[in-house]
Amino acid sequence: MRSRFRPGPPRASRRPAVGLAPAGTALAFEHVGMTFPDGSEVLRDISLTVGAHDIVALVGASGSGKSTLLRIAAGLAPPTSGTVCAGPGSPALIFQDPTLLPWRTVAGNVGLFAELDGVPRAQRAGLVADALALTGLSGYERHRPRALSGGMRMRVSLARALTARPALFLLDEPFGALDEITRQRLGDELVRLHLREGFAGLFVTHSVVEAVALARRVGVLSARSGRLLAEVEIPFDYPRTETLRYDAAFGRVARTVSEALKDSFSDHHPSTAGPPVTPGRPAAEDQPGSADLAGIE
Repeated sequence: MRSRFRPGPPRASRRPAVGLAPAGTALAFEHVGMTFPDGSEVLRDISLTVGAHDIVALVGASGSGKSTLLRIAAGLAPPTSGTVCAGPGSPALIFQDPTLLPWRTVAGNVGLFAELDGVPRAQRAGLVADALALTGLSGYERHRPRALSGGMRMRVSLARALTARPALFLLDEPFGALDEITRQRLGDELVRLHLREGFAGLFVTHSVVEAVALARRVGVLSARSGRLLAEVEIPFDYPRTETLRYDAAFGRVARTVSEALKDSFSDHHPSTAGPPVTPGRPAAEDQPGSADLAGIE
């Protein structure tokens, strides 16, 4: 059955006016910089494009400006230089904390955005039912957040965002507080929803493994002054198998990203990002195993 969440005419945007992205592009940063009032430079000359049906991940050290870039994309903070272009409508901003209202049921939390937007009750009930079904929460409508696991609460947060029919998800380490198995399952669930609903995503994470598993491209930010040092193309088609993380090819790609991340701590950074990196073939002695992923998380 066709989902009613397929992006259509968007609701009115609450985001400050930015340039309109061209067709096929969900989000584009052009030479974006951010300097705080105290003079500290957080982002410098960031140029990055998220296609209309892409998931792009960002990795970098703490303080490299990843979350600041998301806030700029959401319209919560204007850049001090450069331009941002986005598609119409409001993006969905997902944090590590699901930010659920404890006195509301699961259904009440999922329907909150639609309720605030004035969607009629009957239509809202249909949106909530569809969102719950898409995220595997059917049957939990009357539960309170305190009765749910961390993974289930994050599902509620995703379901709530889906009711707004966003064409773009901005995700700030949404699974960072979860155990590894739940984190992997929810990451796979996010990709499944991405393929079904057609939304784009900009995903911030500290985990190289997570970035490679979920994204089509991974951007690496420098540890200082938030420069985009590299973009790594991920050569694996969707849908990706559960065993991909244990494949030797996955380990080689993750190692490429990890090495770029280690380079970001060097005192000598290139001033701009180079062309996208395509991981090369390994030496003959390379074999799959834990050594490929050592230190990557």
